[in-house]
Amino acid sequence: MRRILVAASALFLGMSPIQSASADVVVELFTSQGCSSCPPADKLLGELAKRDDVIALSLHVDYWDYLGWKDQFANPAFTQRQRGYAAHSGSSMIYTPQMIVGGVDSVVGTRSMELADAINKHLSQKPSVQMEAKRSGNVITVRAETKSQRRMVVQLVQYSPKETVSIKRGELAGHQLTYHNVVRGWTKIADWDGNTPLSFDTKTASDTPAVIIIQDGISGPILAAQKVN
Repeated sequence: MRRILVAASALFLGMSPIQSASADVVVELFTSQGCSSCPPADKLLGELAKRDDVIALSLHVDYWDYLGWKDQFANPAFTQRQRGYAAHSGSSMIYTPQMIVGGVDSVVGTRSMELADAINKHLSQKPSVQMEAKRSGNVITVRAETKSQRRMVVQLVQYSPKETVSIKRGELAGHQLTYHNVVRGWTKIADWDGNTPLSFDTKTASDTPAVIIIQDGISGPILAAQKVN
């Protein structure tokens, strides 16, 4: 990972205060094209993707590929991310469809009322990190500050807004399904301890929507997130 510049406070003198975006809630759906229970959750995520106060992301896991259909969006790293959430909560079980809200709350992906309650809980909380992310072409400028000192990671998420797939084999053979905000890449781009304000540029594909996420560790609470489409 390339070296990230963490700006000292003095570098912010004369700069405008951080105009943090609204406190959007990140909802991660762990799903698979080999999971017969997943289509209702995939559809629900599509509805969440329309909301301005939710960043809905679909992460396809690979542990159902053995059923006869290889999910072309599956990534072993997403399976590991899901395992990380499970371990963080003291569990050894992972399943699909599972939604993780704000990096904290686990909800069965088809339980819309429980999901709504979890989202509303996170929307009511005051964020501990102020972040501003701006994009110009393939360059994203990230600035952040906080009064809380902890080990944080800054992550770049790249996704495809909509993908339609005709499934030929497995439990969903014969179905044509549409997926929303399909994550194609999830990369750690910086470590941050919060002691000094953060300021750096990072590059992304110019034609790919992206999200910047600041998280308390890899599997902890999501402290700030912003779309940079």
